[in-house]
Amino acid sequence: MTDFIEGLPKAELHLHIEGTIEPETLFRLAARNAVDLRYDSVESLRAAYDFGNLQDFLDLYYQGMAVLQTEEDFYDVTWAYLEKAHAQNVLHAEIFFDPQGHTSRGVAFETAFEGVWRALEDGRERLGVSSRLIPCFLRDRDADEAKAALEQALHYRDRLIAVGLDSAERGNPPVKFKEVFDRARDAGLLTVAHAGEEGPADYVRQALDVLRVARVDHGNHAADDPALMERLARERVPLTMCPLSNLRLQVVADLRNHPLRRMLDNGLLVTVNSDDPAYFGGYINENYRAVQKALGLSNDELARIARNSFHAAFLPEEEKRALTRRVDEHQAHWVE
Repeated sequence: MTDFIEGLPKAELHLHIEGTIEPETLFRLAARNAVDLRYDSVESLRAAYDFGNLQDFLDLYYQGMAVLQTEEDFYDVTWAYLEKAHAQNVLHAEIFFDPQGHTSRGVAFETAFEGVWRALEDGRERLGVSSRLIPCFLRDRDADEAKAALEQALHYRDRLIAVGLDSAERGNPPVKFKEVFDRARDAGLLTVAHAGEEGPADYVRQALDVLRVARVDHGNHAADDPALMERLARERVPLTMCPLSNLRLQVVADLRNHPLRRMLDNGLLVTVNSDDPAYFGGYINENYRAVQKALGLSNDELARIARNSFHAAFLPEEEKRALTRRVDEHQAHWVE
């Protein structure tokens, strides 16, 4: 099963680039930029990755961002992720980044953007990993700040595919960001949003009806609402699920209770992704392996999830068909 997963062509659609800073890299960048850290070693930092909830993680996540100061820093972190993704047979990645997390501490939008973008271009040319870039708004901040971030992002409209919504979900419903998402769609961007991770099923419904998202990120608590489940299946709305993240943030106490299996059985278009892999103990293949073991997924079901990832990607239909054929070829090889 491990060999099947390692060779399985796949797309990653839920990945925060700031969440890929491994502890060793964080210390290296801190030294490069003379940033003081609260931890005196890689081991002590890694030991802090014991989260009781999403907010515990976010507190450490934003501290980690402080080491990102220059365009080269953003390039290095993005390139390191792309090398890892390539090694795990990710053929296409749609990457989130949090511009407000950088501009609020004095790093220019263009510094972050250009560093990430340059690495993505090199990834396409040197690794053959295609990619899209999606700036996300921090939902626990004021909607006016999100509007300002969008206006900055629109200077790079030709290099963006969508906008997203992330950070602390509780008490920050999607409806709070209706105006900024309307503006983004008017500018021709697609929309996605984290919903139903710690928030209720109603937040998923708001993401669909108010923000008019093309994909729901996480979406776990949609499983609490049978009518919503039926709608997601009927409308083929993709869910970008992140099993190890859910486990580490106590969204589920045991992966054997993860809703992915029930959603898959009910015809929902679910995908598997790594979210913030440096903090949650695994990149995309580790997530595939963990959920396979916990839920007893067959090779056919794993291949179906991989096909879903390409169907859900923001790619032309011809490219989707070509990529899903590679999944078919891999699956056929294992049947023979």
